[in-house]
Amino acid sequence: MTEENKIRDVVDAVTGVAKAVPVYQDVVQPAAQEVGKALQTVAKTVHVALAPVSALVWGYDQIKDFVSTKVAERLRNVPPENIVTPKPNIAGPALESLRYTGHESSLSDLYANLLAASMDKATASGAHPAFVEIIKQLTPDEAKLVGLFVHPMAFPLLNVRWEYKNQTPEQSGGKYVLVNFSLLGQQARLEFPHLTPTYIDNLCRLGLAEVPAMYQYTAKGIYDALENAPEVLQAKAEIEANPEWSFNAERKGLRVTELGKQFAAICVLRKG
Repeated sequence: MTEENKIRDVVDAVTGVAKAVPVYQDVVQPAAQEVGKALQTVAKTVHVALAPVSALVWGYDQIKDFVSTKVAERLRNVPPENIVTPKPNIAGPALESLRYTGHESSLSDLYANLLAASMDKATASGAHPAFVEIIKQLTPDEAKLVGLFVHPMAFPLLNVRWEYKNQTPEQSGGKYVLVNFSLLGQQARLEFPHLTPTYIDNLCRLGLAEVPAMYQYTAKGIYDALENAPEVLQAKAEIEANPEWSFNAERKGLRVTELGKQFAAICVLRKG
């Protein structure tokens, strides 16, 4: 059955409602016919919109090519006697997940590194089955952000809020304007750097990182670039323009967890 026929069947089912109730035919049928036409148009549009997605879903041949190129390349310097069969609870889910994410190079690279690590005696013990599920829940941008975890660097964050100058029962507290603001998005060259705070939330949810309370860096000048960023200066100007508000910037820091360090070592660092 062609797509046109399938769409026509749905349209006929909708317009058939009017024919099934003759007493209301004069009133309902024109409306049902209009709904049918609209549904046909929408269905065609949806089909066109989904067509590129189906083309991106990998088949067996593409996955086989991936293993024989990307994974093999990462194992080229590993002695043959050290190459072992990967655990099924890592290789199976990883290869299955490639069907839907193989076209995203930043994610497929993580899978390639994970598979290669799981096939090397020297690193197989560090390849955790949970890493497959973690990669499945990362966006390409988040994969790039995790790429920073392999470098010995600081991850300063800034929370900006306004607070009432004169705290009273009627007017107390304040409101956050920027939360977990950073320049990490620019450093990692993300496609959507303005979503970095959301990405940080997800990395913390996955257990790869955390933003501990009362945690900040003490090195001199480490927050200078953040506090002078255009977004922070604009927020400061808007807050200070209100005579009832005071500006407050909270210095914070992102800390990579032990799980995050192991994930970066296995899935981010490239072998070969």
